[in-house]
Amino acid sequence: VVSTQSTEAVVSTQSTGKMVSSKMELLKLRTGREGRVVSSLRMLKQYLFRYQGHVSAALVLGGVDVTGPALYTVYPHGSTDKLPYVTMGSGSLAAMSVFEDGYKVGLNEEAAKKLVRDAIRAGIVNDLGSGSNVDITVIKKGSVEQFRPYEVICQKSERQGDYTFPRGTTVVTNTTEIVPFSVLEVTDEEVMEL
Repeated sequence: VVSTQSTEAVVSTQSTGKMVSSKMELLKLRTGREGRVVSSLRMLKQYLFRYQGHVSAALVLGGVDVTGPALYTVYPHGSTDKLPYVTMGSGSLAAMSVFEDGYKVGLNEEAAKKLVRDAIRAGIVNDLGSGSNVDITVIKKGSVEQFRPYEVICQKSERQGDYTFPRGTTVVTNTTEIVPFSVLEVTDEEVMEL
């Protein structure tokens, strides 16, 4: 499971996740049973479809219930996929290539963590917007274990120089000049014919 997203999408994703989590808790209180992963999936699909992609939440949904383990991708318009391994976000293409190369049915937990780490690492290294830490969550029946950070890919380095400038270096004016369009002069013009 790999997910790398922009800050704006992360906020939408987190708030959407909290909303579904609270609805699942209410469902549990009403029925007296643990909810199924597909119940969460349906709530997400309906909510995102209603807003037609205007909630920029791209999610990876995973869990274990009475039917066994399940892993889904949920796109901002509400469409979904169910696959043995999934990726979402800006680094997902690089991460998917690692999964396609290394995934085998029946991987043990340590081999699976290594594969996920390598996939996230590929997403981070090949995409400037994907952050610098590998975080892994292991979901088993009855337990969730988070490793934050599992690995730090890029360390923040020390600044090489002094980036402070003396007061008055940049001129600040308190007037705004509005230039009318008619005063502007066209210096080069090219017209394309169809």
